[in-house]
Amino acid sequence: MNNQPITCSTSRIAGCTFAIYPMTDQFVDVITASLKEVDTSKVWMKTTDVETCVRGRISHVFDVTKALFLHAANTGHHVVFSSTYSIGCPGDSDGDVYLSEDDERLNTKLLKRMSQEVAGKFSLYPLGGGNYMNMIYNQIEEMKLHGIDVSSIHYATRLDGDGEKVFDGLERVFTNMENLKSSHTVMTTTISANSPSKKEKINE
Repeated sequence: MNNQPITCSTSRIAGCTFAIYPMTDQFVDVITASLKEVDTSKVWMKTTDVETCVRGRISHVFDVTKALFLHAANTGHHVVFSSTYSIGCPGDSDGDVYLSEDDERLNTKLLKRMSQEVAGKFSLYPLGGGNYMNMIYNQIEEMKLHGIDVSSIHYATRLDGDGEKVFDGLERVFTNMENLKSSHTVMTTTISANSPSKKEKINE
């Protein structure tokens, strides 16, 4: 048993653990093609049999996750993206070197070629703060200002609209929490594209 004390890092590296689920028997080809086309050189990245983790600056973490999902969705198959974004996790330090990367996003040209309607949901958890509900409500209102259809569902907020705008809105919310000095922010998302199911409205 390791009895050494746990030390907490003060790093502000962002990270995302995610999985992409293409609903097709060609799922391996869809995933590998996305990984081949998307430039991940500005993030720390590791894939296991359960999920993929990317870590680095907020802008590059969102650039990579957005590009991977939209590239997979542009195949026309029903694709689902499930993720947890986090920043400020105590002890989080692996990959700190990627914080020194510049601001240039590497997948901008790839994303300009894609147009994809998506439906999804997100939940925001600003940990370590007392007035967290007002912080969450303010970020939901922020989403509505940028061309995203926002509606309430149980335990989350539903988002409908252009895939790039939805991811940009999620990044904006995540960045705003960082600018508001949330000590540890977690955001969970589920985003679907090309679903054969119709949008269901929750009865009041």
